[in-house]
Amino acid sequence: MMATAGRRTNWFAIWVSVAVVAVVVVVGVAVVLINNAASDPGPAPEAAIVNTETGAISVGEGPDVVATYIDFMCPVCRQFEEVYAETLNDLVADASITLEYHPVAILDRASQGTQFSTRSANALYCVAVTSPEAVTPFVSAMYANQPAETTPGLTDEEIIAIATDAGAGDVAACITERRYDAFVTAQTTTIPEDAQGRAGTPTVTVNGERIDLTGDPQADIVDRVS
Repeated sequence: MMATAGRRTNWFAIWVSVAVVAVVVVVGVAVVLINNAASDPGPAPEAAIVNTETGAISVGEGPDVVATYIDFMCPVCRQFEEVYAETLNDLVADASITLEYHPVAILDRASQGTQFSTRSANALYCVAVTSPEAVTPFVSAMYANQPAETTPGLTDEEIIAIATDAGAGDVAACITERRYDAFVTAQTTTIPEDAQGRAGTPTVTVNGERIDLTGDPQADIVDRVS
């Protein structure tokens, strides 16, 4: 009797084992899907002036390329705009440079959970797709209306109004849907690092070389591209 019992198939144990394996497989698949979703850059902003690989929004057609990595919540970025924008815009106007805007989001933590940095960067892509000619006026107007850190930032409606005043077409749906949020998140990881391995804003490169800003547009930009 005991020998017979020893040979009896323990179906309960088998089904428990199968169930455990199934749960492990489901959990594994779920983890993969979650990780993929987290790394998914989402839809890219398709426009002639947007490089969907680098995230650059290009203004002008000059031979030298000045790239700026900016966060609309960043107070130092506003200072950069105030000091350097006139020079950069003049260099664009006389076809000396191509100016690249890289809108990124490193200061979402400073907007009380509203993700203002991401929302405003998304809005710049929306403007670039809809109305390329409005990109520079929109950037300037966003800094002129920059909210202070640790505040909720501008609402979507306020950003839409700024875009409209800057000459953008119908960007309301793109902004409120936050169409390019995931793309912004992915591009934020591409900010060039400094010698200490830190990435921040504003970061500026001239023909691919990261430069240290001194506050002197002539020395920092003009002398490098002339």
